[in-house]
Amino acid sequence: MNIFVGILLFSGTILAMEGVAYVAHRWVMHGPGWFLHESHHRQREGMFELNDLYALIFAIPSIVLLLGGVQLGWGEWAAWVGAGIAAYGAIYFGFHDVIVHQRIGHRYVARSTYMKRIIQAHKLHHATSGKYGSVSFGFLWAPPADALKRQLGMSEHATLREPRR
Repeated sequence: MNIFVGILLFSGTILAMEGVAYVAHRWVMHGPGWFLHESHHRQREGMFELNDLYALIFAIPSIVLLLGGVQLGWGEWAAWVGAGIAAYGAIYFGFHDVIVHQRIGHRYVARSTYMKRIIQAHKLHHATSGKYGSVSFGFLWAPPADALKRQLGMSEHATLREPRR
């Protein structure tokens, strides 16, 4: 496999992972996996929350594909795809855990329209306190904030939380 095809696989995997993350967040984490994800919708006490177990769960396919591609002879495609999944995980961690939820202190201030939109969308996701009625389940793409606010306002299931002070 030439490097161009490998880079396409790597990049395509990162893009595809946004769809996988949306589906997992919308129908697993806010569905049968709520028992873990609920901790992420409450005020965190300490460094970790039960929701962090999802990072380990989602790392498994990446590790297996990297191992298969590098050590078990599955082919280079497996290593490129495994690396793409790992890259998406790193991007997710940087954006979600560091920038939005500030689990690591920083002084970053969003200035671009894109970053402001993504951060606001994620904050609107956390405007609800329950399993149902949330909006914006993606991490790297989100609808405009006005559309999300309308969606929240029209939802029969959204239980809006009290503003944090």
